[in-house]
Amino acid sequence: MLAYTGLRAGELCALKWRDIDMSEQTISITKTYYNPTNNKKKLLTPKTLTSVRVIDVDETVVNALKLHKSSQKKVIMRHRDIYHNKDFIYTHTDDETPGYPLYIKKIENRMRRLLKLAGLNTNLTPHSLRHTHTSLLAQAGVGLPQIMERLGHKDEDTTKNIYLHVTKEMKKEASQKFKELMENL
Repeated sequence: MLAYTGLRAGELCALKWRDIDMSEQTISITKTYYNPTNNKKKLLTPKTLTSVRVIDVDETVVNALKLHKSSQKKVIMRHRDIYHNKDFIYTHTDDETPGYPLYIKKIENRMRRLLKLAGLNTNLTPHSLRHTHTSLLAQAGVGLPQIMERLGHKDEDTTKNIYLHVTKEMKKEASQKFKELMENL
């Protein structure tokens, strides 16, 4: 889901079911999961006012969430006596800590393991998916203000300098458009 939403891993870990509006196809980002040492875990408000936001998602994300909720219900039933049910979406499913929110390190480790199994670059991180999401938005022609809002950025330079990796296709398209403009003069 990180790839489809551009969320930070901490925002994803902090999501609760009440943050999702399935009918409106939106996700409300109101908190982040702070877990610097994998011991001290807490929910915090995001670091800036613009980080608190509502993002639109498509039916692919909604359907994935519905499927996840269905499988989570099975875990809750299996561990009903010890399940820590605080409405978190992404939780541990093991026998020791079921229901507690996933922590960022666990997501990073799982991603690295899956990348290795797939024979892909294991240096990629969940934050790499945020970068990719942004580049794909730019490639699709989404404007900078909309990208900034989706990412929760206040400063335009942050988005431009850190996230907008212009793809080869976009560079070629710019060159082609300029060529066409010059030919039509």
